[in-house]
Amino acid sequence: MLKQSIAAFTFLLAFANIVSAQPNAFITNQLDNTVSVIDTARQQVINTIKVTGKPAGVAVNPKRKHIYISTPEGGGFAVIDSQSLKVLRAVKVGGASLGIAVDKAGERVFVADWYENSVAVFNTQNFEKIANITVGKSPSGMAVSPDNKWLYVANRVDDSISQIDLKKLTIRNTTKVGAHPFGIVVDSKGKRLYTANVESDNVTVLDAHKMKRVATLKVGSRPYAVALAMNDSLLFVTNQDDNTVSAIDTKTLKTLAVIEVGDKPEGISTHPDGRFVYVANWFDNNVSLIDAKTLEVVSTINTGEGSRAFGEFISP
Repeated sequence: MLKQSIAAFTFLLAFANIVSAQPNAFITNQLDNTVSVIDTARQQVINTIKVTGKPAGVAVNPKRKHIYISTPEGGGFAVIDSQSLKVLRAVKVGGASLGIAVDKAGERVFVADWYENSVAVFNTQNFEKIANITVGKSPSGMAVSPDNKWLYVANRVDDSISQIDLKKLTIRNTTKVGAHPFGIVVDSKGKRLYTANVESDNVTVLDAHKMKRVATLKVGSRPYAVALAMNDSLLFVTNQDDNTVSAIDTKTLKTLAVIEVGDKPEGISTHPDGRFVYVANWFDNNVSLIDAKTLEVVSTINTGEGSRAFGEFISP
């Protein structure tokens, strides 16, 4: 009890020292067709937005002040104004949209179509489709390199990652990883790519440019998504069937801690401060907040039914 009280006190002090405007976390609640908006300063839900179509994936576009929410049963994605917190429009894609990402210029949004084995590319001004890129089977997680040159796509059923040239909008490379890759993340220097492999219970580490395997890291049962924190020095992995998050030192590639969170953790994203990591728990309908400095859960926030939040879901 004393340890938890000290952790909570430390957490409050850390947030009290942040003077800049606080971002919001956008948590998709797939089973009740809503998005919970968490004020990260107050650590509470300040709005609940109705989004039909079983919302799943999240991408943030600070340039346009947009939040994009993929809707697998709606066959597209919703566009939310990040300031008014209102749905601006729904955009049709095709089959079952899941993974969603935005380029660094905020000019293009990429949507992975699970059934059509493709990535649709839309401009973010009028949401006209620019291109449709065929990738591997059941594309899911996506990440854009910090230099805006590459889009990485996890092809779940093909056990591979596709590297797409964002200038040509063509595939440059496809690399085999573990069994059923899902969530992926690339570091801030564009050097390493990490992928959570659901069926092989591990994480593949790739050279993000050459797309060559660097290492394979054993984690918990059915790893779902990944996030980096503390200036890329720590990798966090949600282990769905263990109800835990693995914390890994990215220099030594050793596991530092296995942190208990809620039931069926799925989406994970890091606050812009680089220290606090948010984890969406599907069965518990809430979000666990991990302090990456102490590697402890410091807060739990109730959200909606079936909290998934797949992608980078915190606005800068």
